Amino acid sequence: MPKNSLPNLDEILAVSTCEYAEGLSRDQFVNPEIYPLWSQIPRIAGPAFTVKCGKDDHLSLHAAIYRAKPGDVLVVQAGSEFASAGGNVCAVAQKRGIVAMVIDGMVRDIAEIRDNQFPVYARGVIPKPAGKRQIYPFNQTIECGGVTISGGDFIVADEDGIAVIPKDKLQEVYDLAKARTDKDAAMNLSEWQAQHSKKIESKLQELGYSG
Repeated sequence: MPKNSLPNLDEILAVSTCEYAEGLSRDQFVNPEIYPLWSQIPRIAGPAFTVKCGKDDHLSLHAAIYRAKPGDVLVVQAGSEFASAGGNVCAVAQKRGIVAMVIDGMVRDIAEIRDNQFPVYARGVIPKPAGKRQIYPFNQTIECGGVTISGGDFIVADEDGIAVIPKDKLQEVYDLAKARTDKDAAMNLSEWQAQHSKKIESKLQELGYSG
């Protein structure tokens, strides 16, 4: 990768969320109450298209599926009393090239979503849908799973969790994560164990532990 060029999508996807922890603080990881709603969900990545829904309302999300660009990840501040999206909404989003939804709220029609293999991270499922009465501006700063997220921040999500990379930190965070990935890949388990054991024993010694 040429110096000062941003990593491409394939490069970003090749690194797990665990390695992105090298360059991100805990407050850049969405709380685990928002989790993948079907098993063996693939890793996804893309710029956040942020959406705020009103109380017990999902109009903003339903409008967003026609406004987000292909490659975007819809990141939604919603509520947990009603479903913000269902099978058809997710199918249309998928058809339009939206790569995933991360919803601080609920969905329904999970069997349809799973059958279509559309990645959705949310708090859970509930059959009753929200209403359509309120609309908010898109790509504003929102709160999702305890993280403050702005439009264009980069989302990387997999079975381990959801990382939010500030858009002006993408190169820096990727470089740290890639370096950790390469370091781990260069060691077999025995080598890793030897390094790990040495580090642990050193820390114990610092603490005066002799057991």
